[in-house]
Amino acid sequence: MAKFRNPTPTSVVIIGLGRFGSAVADSLVRMGQEVLAIDENQALVDRWADELTHVAQADTTDDQALRQLGVADFGRAVVAIGTDIEASVLTVLALAEAGVPDIWAKAITRKHGAILERVGAHHVIYPEFSMGERVAHMLTGGMMDYIEFDDEFSIARTLAPSFTWNKTLADSAPRSKHGVTVVGVKRTGEDFTYARPETTVSRHDHLIVCGPTGKVEKFCNIR
Repeated sequence: MAKFRNPTPTSVVIIGLGRFGSAVADSLVRMGQEVLAIDENQALVDRWADELTHVAQADTTDDQALRQLGVADFGRAVVAIGTDIEASVLTVLALAEAGVPDIWAKAITRKHGAILERVGAHHVIYPEFSMGERVAHMLTGGMMDYIEFDDEFSIARTLAPSFTWNKTLADSAPRSKHGVTVVGVKRTGEDFTYARPETTVSRHDHLIVCGPTGKVEKFCNIR
Protein backbone atom coordinates (compact mmCIF):
# COMPACT_ATOMS: atom_id res chain seq x y z
CA MET A 1 0.00 0.00 0.00
CA ALA A 2 1.84 3.10 -1.27
CA LYS A 3 1.85 6.25 0.80
CA PHE A 4 1.07 9.59 -0.84
CA ARG A 5 4.32 11.55 -0.74
CA ASN A 6 4.50 15.07 0.67
CA PRO A 7 0.85 16.17 0.65
CA THR A 8 0.39 19.93 0.94
CA PRO A 9 -2.25 21.79 2.99
CA THR A 10 -4.36 21.98 -0.18
CA SER A 11 -4.10 18.27 -1.04
CA VAL A 12 -7.40 16.41 -0.79
CA VAL A 13 -8.16 12.78 -0.03
CA ILE A 14 -11.36 11.53 -1.69
CA ILE A 15 -12.89 8.37 -0.25
CA GLY A 16 -15.39 6.63 -2.48
CA LEU A 17 -15.19 6.63 -6.29
CA GLY A 18 -18.85 6.38 -7.15
CA ARG A 19 -20.51 9.05 -9.31
CA PHE A 20 -20.22 11.82 -6.72
CA GLY A 21 -16.73 11.03 -5.45
CA SER A 22 -15.25 10.51 -8.90
CA ALA A 23 -16.81 13.77 -10.13
CA VAL A 24 -15.29 15.69 -7.21
CA ALA A 25 -11.89 14.03 -7.69
CA ASP A 26 -11.86 14.60 -11.45
CA SER A 27 -12.86 18.27 -11.05
CA LEU A 28 -10.15 18.88 -8.44
CA VAL A 29 -7.48 17.30 -10.65
CA ARG A 30 -8.56 19.47 -13.59
CA MET A 31 -8.26 22.50 -11.27
CA GLY A 32 -4.66 21.55 -10.54
CA GLN A 33 -5.22 20.15 -7.03
CA GLU A 34 -3.37 17.09 -5.76
CA VAL A 35 -5.79 14.30 -4.96
CA LEU A 36 -5.50 10.88 -3.36
CA ALA A 37 -8.60 8.85 -4.25
CA ILE A 38 -9.40 5.71 -2.24
CA ASP A 39 -12.01 3.00 -2.76
CA GLU A 40 -12.33 -0.56 -1.51
CA ASN A 41 -13.61 -1.67 -4.92
CA GLN A 42 -10.59 -2.67 -7.03
CA ALA A 43 -12.58 -2.32 -10.26
CA LEU A 44 -13.25 1.36 -9.52
CA VAL A 45 -9.61 1.90 -8.55
CA ASP A 46 -8.51 0.38 -11.87
CA ARG A 47 -11.11 2.46 -13.73
CA TRP A 48 -9.69 5.75 -12.40
CA ALA A 49 -6.01 4.83 -12.17
CA ASP A 50 -5.13 6.47 -15.49
CA GLU A 51 -7.24 9.61 -14.96
CA LEU A 52 -6.39 10.55 -11.37
CA THR A 53 -2.84 11.09 -10.14
CA HIS A 54 -3.01 8.94 -7.02
CA VAL A 55 -5.50 6.10 -6.53
CA ALA A 56 -5.42 3.38 -3.86
CA GLN A 57 -7.51 0.37 -2.88
CA ALA A 58 -8.23 0.14 0.84
CA ASP A 59 -10.89 -0.50 3.47
CA THR A 60 -11.32 3.05 4.78
CA THR A 61 -13.15 1.90 7.90
CA ASP A 62 -9.78 0.49 9.00
CA ASP A 63 -7.90 3.30 10.73
CA GLN A 64 -4.64 1.40 10.33
CA ALA A 65 -5.08 1.30 6.54
CA LEU A 66 -5.74 5.05 6.46
CA ARG A 67 -2.69 5.67 8.62
CA GLN A 68 -0.52 3.66 6.21
CA LEU A 69 -1.79 5.81 3.33
CA GLY A 70 -0.79 8.94 5.24
CA VAL A 71 -4.23 10.57 5.40
CA ALA A 72 -3.29 12.32 8.65
CA ASP A 73 -1.00 14.57 6.60
CA PHE A 74 -3.86 15.86 4.43
CA GLY A 75 -5.59 19.14 5.20
CA ARG A 76 -8.92 18.10 3.71
CA ALA A 77 -10.92 14.94 3.11
CA VAL A 78 -14.16 14.15 1.30
CA VAL A 79 -16.10 11.03 2.30
CA ALA A 80 -18.20 10.28 -0.78
CA ILE A 81 -19.39 6.82 0.25
CA GLY A 82 -22.95 6.26 -0.94
CA THR A 83 -25.53 3.91 0.55
CA ASP A 84 -23.28 2.06 3.02
CA ILE A 85 -24.08 4.24 6.02
CA GLU A 86 -21.98 2.18 8.43
CA ALA A 87 -18.89 2.49 6.24
CA SER A 88 -19.54 6.21 5.81
CA VAL A 89 -19.77 6.82 9.56
CA LEU A 90 -16.78 4.64 10.45
CA THR A 91 -14.65 6.33 7.78
CA VAL A 92 -15.49 9.81 9.09
CA LEU A 93 -14.69 8.63 12.61
CA ALA A 94 -11.33 7.21 11.46
CA LEU A 95 -10.45 10.48 9.69
CA ALA A 96 -11.40 12.52 12.74
CA GLU A 97 -9.31 10.30 15.01
CA ALA A 98 -6.41 10.67 12.56
CA GLY A 99 -6.64 14.43 13.03
CA VAL A 100 -7.71 15.52 9.52
CA PRO A 101 -8.69 19.17 10.14
CA ASP A 102 -11.39 19.61 7.46
CA ILE A 103 -13.72 16.69 6.73
CA TRP A 104 -16.54 16.87 4.18
CA ALA A 105 -19.02 13.99 4.06
CA LYS A 106 -21.90 13.00 1.80
CA ALA A 107 -25.17 12.07 3.52
CA ILE A 108 -28.26 10.44 2.07
CA THR A 109 -30.68 11.39 4.87
CA ARG A 110 -30.88 14.07 7.55
CA LYS A 111 -30.40 11.45 10.26
CA HIS A 112 -27.32 10.13 8.47
CA GLY A 113 -25.98 13.70 8.30
CA ALA A 114 -26.57 14.28 12.00
CA ILE A 115 -24.59 11.15 12.85
CA LEU A 116 -21.74 12.22 10.57
CA GLU A 117 -21.54 15.57 12.34
CA ARG A 118 -21.45 13.89 15.75
CA VAL A 119 -18.55 11.62 14.80
CA GLY A 120 -16.42 14.39 13.31
CA ALA A 121 -17.61 15.70 9.92
CA HIS A 122 -17.13 19.46 9.64
CA HIS A 123 -19.33 19.81 6.53
CA VAL A 124 -22.22 17.54 5.52
CA ILE A 125 -23.35 17.51 1.89
CA TYR A 126 -26.73 16.35 0.57
CA PRO A 127 -26.07 16.21 -3.22
CA GLU A 128 -29.39 14.74 -4.31
CA PHE A 129 -31.47 17.03 -2.09
CA SER A 130 -29.50 20.14 -3.07
CA MET A 131 -29.69 19.42 -6.79
CA GLY A 132 -33.36 18.52 -6.58
CA GLU A 133 -34.12 21.81 -4.83
CA ARG A 134 -32.17 23.80 -7.43
CA VAL A 135 -33.94 22.09 -10.33
CA ALA A 136 -37.35 22.65 -8.71
CA HIS A 137 -36.67 26.38 -8.36
CA MET A 138 -35.47 26.65 -11.94
CA LEU A 139 -38.48 24.73 -13.27
CA THR A 140 -41.07 26.82 -11.44
CA GLY A 141 -39.50 30.26 -11.80
CA GLY A 142 -37.40 32.46 -14.01
CA MET A 143 -34.10 31.32 -12.53
CA MET A 144 -31.27 29.98 -14.66
CA ASP A 145 -29.22 28.95 -11.62
CA TYR A 146 -29.91 29.03 -7.89
CA ILE A 147 -28.09 28.61 -4.58
CA GLU A 148 -29.84 28.78 -1.20
CA PHE A 149 -27.97 29.15 2.09
CA ASP A 150 -29.08 27.93 5.51
CA ASP A 151 -30.24 31.35 6.73
CA GLU A 152 -32.95 31.92 4.09
CA PHE A 153 -30.52 33.83 1.87
CA SER A 154 -30.21 33.01 -1.83
CA ILE A 155 -28.23 33.87 -4.95
CA ALA A 156 -29.74 33.40 -8.40
CA ARG A 157 -29.04 34.07 -12.07
CA THR A 158 -31.97 35.35 -14.10
CA LEU A 159 -32.77 37.23 -17.30
CA ALA A 160 -33.16 40.94 -16.72
CA PRO A 161 -36.84 41.80 -16.15
CA SER A 162 -38.37 44.37 -18.48
CA PHE A 163 -38.49 47.18 -15.89
CA THR A 164 -34.67 47.22 -15.85
CA TRP A 165 -34.11 47.42 -19.62
CA ASN A 166 -32.08 50.39 -20.85
CA LYS A 167 -31.92 51.87 -17.37
CA THR A 168 -29.18 52.18 -14.79
CA LEU A 169 -29.59 50.16 -11.61
CA ALA A 170 -29.93 53.45 -9.75
CA ASP A 171 -32.98 54.28 -11.91
CA SER A 172 -34.65 50.84 -11.87
CA ALA A 173 -33.86 50.48 -8.12
CA PRO A 174 -34.31 46.70 -7.63
CA ARG A 175 -33.06 46.95 -4.05
CA SER A 176 -35.50 49.58 -2.82
CA LYS A 177 -38.43 48.32 -4.92
CA HIS A 178 -37.98 44.55 -4.61
CA GLY A 179 -35.57 43.97 -1.72
CA VAL A 180 -32.84 42.27 -3.76
CA THR A 181 -29.31 43.33 -4.65
CA VAL A 182 -27.96 42.99 -8.19
CA VAL A 183 -24.31 42.03 -7.69
CA GLY A 184 -23.34 41.44 -11.31
CA VAL A 185 -24.38 41.69 -14.95
CA LYS A 186 -23.37 39.27 -17.73
CA ARG A 187 -23.90 40.34 -21.33
CA THR A 188 -23.54 37.83 -24.16
CA GLY A 189 -20.04 37.98 -25.62
CA GLU A 190 -18.75 40.30 -22.89
CA ASP A 191 -16.99 39.80 -19.56
CA PHE A 192 -18.89 39.61 -16.29
CA THR A 193 -19.37 43.08 -14.76
CA TYR A 194 -19.74 43.81 -11.05
CA ALA A 195 -22.87 45.88 -10.68
CA ARG A 196 -22.70 49.55 -9.74
CA PRO A 197 -25.49 52.15 -9.48
CA GLU A 198 -24.47 53.54 -12.88
CA THR A 199 -24.49 50.10 -14.57
CA THR A 200 -26.96 50.05 -17.47
CA VAL A 201 -28.96 46.87 -18.05
CA SER A 202 -29.96 45.69 -21.52
CA ARG A 203 -32.81 43.43 -22.56
CA HIS A 204 -30.91 40.14 -22.88
CA ASP A 205 -28.55 40.60 -19.93
CA HIS A 206 -28.25 38.01 -17.21
CA LEU A 207 -28.41 39.42 -13.68
CA ILE A 208 -26.83 37.86 -10.61
CA VAL A 209 -29.08 38.78 -7.69
CA CYS A 210 -29.01 38.01 -3.98
CA GLY A 211 -31.22 38.59 -0.97
CA PRO A 212 -33.86 36.88 1.19
CA THR A 213 -35.03 33.72 -0.53
CA GLY A 214 -38.66 34.77 -0.92
CA LYS A 215 -37.75 38.12 -2.44
CA VAL A 216 -35.23 36.58 -4.83
CA GLU A 217 -37.88 34.10 -6.02
CA LYS A 218 -40.41 36.88 -6.62
CA PHE A 219 -37.88 39.05 -8.44
CA CYS A 220 -36.89 36.20 -10.76
CA ASN A 221 -40.56 35.72 -11.73
CA ILE A 222 -41.00 39.33 -12.84
CA ARG A 223 -41.17 39.69 -16.59
